[in-house]
Amino acid sequence: MRIDKFLKNSRLIKRRTVAKEACDQQRVFVNGKTAKAGTELSEGDLVHIEFGNSSLTVRVRALTESCRKEDAAGMYEIVED
Repeated sequence: MRIDKFLKNSRLIKRRTVAKEACDQQRVFVNGKTAKAGTELSEGDLVHIEFGNSSLTVRVRALTESCRKEDAAGMYEIVED
């Protein structure tokens, strides 16, 4: 699954276009490397996102094409706030 779609489906970022822009601005990293919007994810990958003045690191637990809001948090586990 693409990183921009994962960020949207997991509700870490609200819209896919915003997720793509974050990748274009080099604020998203997968396993320590800068991620482009098309970077493919697999289960167990570490995703680091830099927001305005905070950052978040999560580990991918599941790659679900579509899920309900209640199930979105099950797609990742927070490693570091």
